[in-house]
Amino acid sequence: MATDEPGTGQTMSKHLYLEMISKHFEKLPENDRNFFSYGPMYLGGNAGLAGLVANSFWRRALNVTQGHIVSSLPMATLPFLTTVALYNVAVSSPLIMGDLNCPTCVVTRGFLVGVVGGGVYPLLLALPVSAGLAARYNTAPMPERGNIMRHWIKVSRPIVKRMAFVFVLQGFFGSYLASRHFDTYLKLLKLMDISYEDLRD
Repeated sequence: MATDEPGTGQTMSKHLYLEMISKHFEKLPENDRNFFSYGPMYLGGNAGLAGLVANSFWRRALNVTQGHIVSSLPMATLPFLTTVALYNVAVSSPLIMGDLNCPTCVVTRGFLVGVVGGGVYPLLLALPVSAGLAARYNTAPMPERGNIMRHWIKVSRPIVKRMAFVFVLQGFFGSYLASRHFDTYLKLLKLMDISYEDLRD
């Protein structure tokens, strides 16, 4: 990114821009700073909870009662870490670098991260974890060769319906988080005396 330096009309390098962002970020209200820094962790925490919920649904569908702790640990940690990393790559970093200046794009990315990272990914991740335990302890019939895809689609349909509310909730929270982050970004630009319209041009 390159933009005009305030009051000079000269082009500002990305390195100088990042230094200014870092300097002015500390001038923001504490609530804004904390929400920008730790907001993705809240989204990731919701993703971890979604992972536990998805794991519970799959275990019930496959009649698995063994290995509760073994299956719960990855289902809580992996969605959390993945969602936080995905949000930072898709929203936070491009915003702070000045590479994402479209509010609609920001909210859309937040929504997709929330739905995919915090909903769809935990649902898909729980399948092999629970299926592996079901096969190991023979708690549910496994599909025959040539019928694998059809079998799991049939088993997953009621689970997907139950998880629909989680998808909506995660999408809403991801959109809200991205919207708040964009507002913080605009406040930063104002502190730096940089026009948002100039960046869009």
